Amino acid sequence: MTQARPNSPNSTSGSGPGEDLRSTIQRWRVPLGFISAILYVVFSRPTWRLLVTGLPLAVAGSLVRAWASGHLRKNRELATGGPYAFTRNPLYFGSFLLLLGFAIAGGSLPLGLWLILFFWLIYWPVIRAEAAHVEELFGEEYLAWAREVPLFLPRLTPAGGWARQNGERSFDLQQYLNHREYRLTIGLLFVILILIAKIVWG
Repeated sequence: MTQARPNSPNSTSGSGPGEDLRSTIQRWRVPLGFISAILYVVFSRPTWRLLVTGLPLAVAGSLVRAWASGHLRKNRELATGGPYAFTRNPLYFGSFLLLLGFAIAGGSLPLGLWLILFFWLIYWPVIRAEAAHVEELFGEEYLAWAREVPLFLPRLTPAGGWARQNGERSFDLQQYLNHREYRLTIGLLFVILILIAKIVWG
């Protein structure tokens, strides 16, 4: 791990390149997410087969996010251990798996395409802007990490050399609780119950 810095690149706080873009997208993310959730509940047409196909992806996405949140120490360190040894953006990658799983389980091609489009419209500009912000904060330390770890799609094996050089931390349950990632798990269970209800009562 790198030493503490005034601002963590793994959070959206602080100023730097792309901060205005991130702020604008953050303002639109909540209302667009709320509208997307309503559309999903109303227009999804799940089946048992689609639910069994999509649910593992959604659960995997939730687990990736939970794993990442236990390694993230905002405003203190650049996270490079755990899932951050596979991808520089495990939280966003987990979100993508989650949406992809629900897109499949929803049983509606237009709805599924919208969920995927929603992710890329909202998160991809933020991912690129945050990469520039991280580079400005951590300079060569970030660049050394970036040379081994992909921006989004994960490596098949962890970047062990980087972790050994910088001291890899283990998963911290308290960090997971501090980031309130458990709320996503609750939301995941709620959506699953809705899909099951739609299948049963059609």
